[in-house]
Amino acid sequence: MVTGSADMWNRGIFLALKYALHLIAAVHFWYGIFFDFLYVYPPKDHPAYKPLTSFGGKFRYLTILGAIVQASYFTLCVLNDVIGTNENYPKRPSKLRKLKDYIFATFAFPLAMNVAISFWSIYAIDRELILPKSFESFFPNWLNHVMHTNIVFFILLELLVSFRQYPAGKSGFIGLLVFNIFYVIWIHIIKFKTDRWVYPVLEVLNLPQRIGFILFIGIFGISFYFVGEYVNKRVWANELKSNKSSIHKHK
Repeated sequence: MVTGSADMWNRGIFLALKYALHLIAAVHFWYGIFFDFLYVYPPKDHPAYKPLTSFGGKFRYLTILGAIVQASYFTLCVLNDVIGTNENYPKRPSKLRKLKDYIFATFAFPLAMNVAISFWSIYAIDRELILPKSFESFFPNWLNHVMHTNIVFFILLELLVSFRQYPAGKSGFIGLLVFNIFYVIWIHIIKFKTDRWVYPVLEVLNLPQRIGFILFIGIFGISFYFVGEYVNKRVWANELKSNKSSIHKHK
């Protein structure tokens, strides 16, 4: 009896912390996005002023798209905490729960890992190719970490504390592939409209190098779908096995 009460107490604390994580992450990312759109603009004489206020604006950057995905995903988590379920899949999971799991697998985890690792890798080689030092005058360091560091911190915590079922078949992988293709098309549309590449690193590469770079980043980003699926299977092996057995029993 005492053991059962202790288990219920520990479970209650764990759920409360998980719900708090979802709420904090959602507020954290939405605040960063709104601050960026409202206040982060360079002076008119700054080289970045025209790109940031011309065609595409801030929606040209994978960083802001990734942050919007994170904010939207954790908002879904909060909604699911309130009106959905965080348990092993019931016989008929809600559409909200299935959507939450699909967004995590297809967009939230792969984009967070891709944006963070790509950004900090290029930054370590030459920061002028990804975030010029002159940006420090209007782009605060804390916001840089919200967009490029904290995305990994929160999504990894979410991977460890919330059970999920990855999409069946190839639907998740195809969704991520389509997103990547559309983003490559998008940055070329911006280049056509403005005669300027979105990222400085693309300006210094010749055509073969640019094709190789875009292909590498694309394959690198898509690979995180399979990384996430593998880690999810390892972390939630018992729950996935139990869920699979339960599904077979109900057939």
